[in-house]
Amino acid sequence: MFADDDLLVINKPAGLLSVPGRIVKDCALSRLQFDYPDIAIVHRLDLDTSGLLVFSQSRLATSDLNRQFRERLVSKQYVAVVDGTVAQDTGEIELALRPDPENRPRQVVDSEAGKWSLTKYKVVDRQANRTRINLFPVTGRSHQLRVHMAETGHPILGCDLYANEDVFNQSDRLMLHATGIQFSHPSSGEWLTFHSQPPF
Repeated sequence: MFADDDLLVINKPAGLLSVPGRIVKDCALSRLQFDYPDIAIVHRLDLDTSGLLVFSQSRLATSDLNRQFRERLVSKQYVAVVDGTVAQDTGEIELALRPDPENRPRQVVDSEAGKWSLTKYKVVDRQANRTRINLFPVTGRSHQLRVHMAETGHPILGCDLYANEDVFNQSDRLMLHATGIQFSHPSSGEWLTFHSQPPF
């Protein structure tokens, strides 16, 4: 989708890992290394999430992009289709999350031991018992968007971890797509904006 000496931005399909797993080694990183041997991962998308994924292609870019993600200078936008009618047009979801060691890879809400997480949202469209919504994660916790929507009573359609069987069966894929990302170019400082149309 975009490549220069510092960056590589792709549109990852759902069902493809970002990096190698313990068992499955096929992933976006390994596929791209044939043509771009120096790339490094600077953030990840879940296996079932599609959309924009950024890689670095130089030491400078790796360091600078890691800093931008760490300092929350990267702006990310996702689109999801969730169960039920989200009442408020806009809002924020703030929860403390931690891994569930007895039920990996699930995350659980834990106000004492969990790490703070924040997602802002804006409703795009309300249909019969489902809502299309834009999600803007401020933090980047594992499964953050899935957990946040499930905890509000509106799990993402097709979610195998946090939705009940009925909501899971309403879609043949997780209805979550990384549709937009913005950050500063590590070399030029130019503000870059990338957009990917959701496939659903």
